[in-house]
Amino acid sequence: MAKKDPYAALRFKEFRFFLGMRFALVFAWSMQFVIIEWEVYSLTKNPLSLGIIGLMEIIPAVSMALFAGHIVDQNEKKSLLIKCLVGFSVISLGLFLVTIPSVVSALSKSTILWIIYALVFLGGIVRAFIGPTVFSLLSLIVPKKNYPNAATWSSSTWQMGAMFGPALAGISIGIIGVHWSMCLVFACTLFALLWLTQISKKPILNPKIGEPIFQSLKEGVKFVFTNKTILGAISLDMFAVLFGGAVALLPIFAQDILKVGSEGFGVLRAAPAVGSVLTMLIAAYFSLNKNAGVKLLSAIFIFGVCIIVFGLSEIFWISVLALFLSGVADGVSVVIRNTILQLHTPDNMRGRVSSVNSIFVGSSNELGAFESGVTAKLFGVVRAVVFGGCMTIGTVVVTALISPSFRKLDLEKEVEALEKNIEN
Repeated sequence: MAKKDPYAALRFKEFRFFLGMRFALVFAWSMQFVIIEWEVYSLTKNPLSLGIIGLMEIIPAVSMALFAGHIVDQNEKKSLLIKCLVGFSVISLGLFLVTIPSVVSALSKSTILWIIYALVFLGGIVRAFIGPTVFSLLSLIVPKKNYPNAATWSSSTWQMGAMFGPALAGISIGIIGVHWSMCLVFACTLFALLWLTQISKKPILNPKIGEPIFQSLKEGVKFVFTNKTILGAISLDMFAVLFGGAVALLPIFAQDILKVGSEGFGVLRAAPAVGSVLTMLIAAYFSLNKNAGVKLLSAIFIFGVCIIVFGLSEIFWISVLALFLSGVADGVSVVIRNTILQLHTPDNMRGRVSSVNSIFVGSSNELGAFESGVTAKLFGVVRAVVFGGCMTIGTVVVTALISPSFRKLDLEKEVEALEKNIEN
C-alpha cells in the first residue's frame, strides 16, 4: 500500500471551507447550549430543568429526522444548509434579545424560562436538517477514496468546536455575562454562513427525485436495519451517550459539588472535547481501521469507567482528568463510527441514513440529558452519574457477547479493497 497521506482531504480547497463552516457552526451551537444550561439552572436551581432543555430539543429533532433525511436526498445540499444556518442565526438572535437585562427584569422567571424552551424547540427542528445535510455535503466535496481521512478531519473539527465553544462560554459568562455571550454566538453563525458561501452548489445524486415520501423513508430505515455493521455501530454509541450523559449535569457539579464557578464549568465542559480532538488528530496519522470492532467496544467500555470516576470524584483535577479520558475514548468511537457510515452508505441515501443515525446517536445526547435530569432528581446527582456509567459498561458487555461478528469488524480490509477498485 502507498504511504498514508494524513492531509489528503485537506488538499481540496472546498473541504477546507467546509471545515471552517463546520467549526463555526459547532462552536456556536455548543457555546449556546452551555449558556442556556447555565442560565436555566441559575433561574431554577432544579436539575430537572436541565433535563427539560434536552427534552425540548429531542422532541422536534426525532419527530422531524426521517422527513428531513428525505428532503435532503431530494434537494441541493448547499442551498438547504444555507436555510438551516439562517434559521439557527434567528434563534440565536432571539436568545440574545430575551437575555437583555431590561427584558429579564421586566418578565417573570417562568416566562423567560418558557421562551428559552420554545427557542430550543425551534432549534431542534433546525438541527434535524443540519445533520444529514452536512453529512451529505461532505461526500460531494472529496473523492470516495478520501472518505476515511475526510471523516477523521471533519470529526476533529466538530470536536474542536465542541471543545472551544463550552470553554469560551464558561469564561465569557464570568466576564461579560449571559447576554453578551449570546451575542458572540450570533456572530459565529454569521461566520459559518460566510464560509458556506465559498462552496459551490453540488449535483443531486438521487435517481428517484419525486419519489413518494413514505416509500423513500421506508427504504432508508430498511437499509439501516438490514446493514448489521451500521446498526451495531450506531446502537452501541446510542446507549453509551444515553446512559453516559453526565455532561448535562455539569452545572450542578460546578456550582454545588466542586464549587468552581462559571470558569471551572467551562473547563469541565471542554475537557471531553479536548481529549476527543487529540485522539482524532492522532487518528489522521495512525489509522484506527484495523480491528475496528474491538477498538470500538474497548473505547466505549473505558468511556463508562471514566463517567463512574467523574461521578464519584469531589476533587476538581480528578474530575477534569476523568472527563478528558472519556473524551479520548469517545474520539476513538466517533472516528470509527463515522468511517463506517461513510464507507457503507450509498450516495443516494446519505440524507436518510444520517437522519436515522441522528435519531439513534445525535438525539440521544438530549434524551440522555433528560434521563440524567430525571435520575438526578429521583436518586441524587452522584448516583445518577454512576448509574449511567454502569449501564454503559453493561451495554458494551452485552454487545460483545451477542455479536461476535461485530467484534471481528476490520475496516482496513474494506479501505484496501476500495482503493484497489478505484485504481483499476
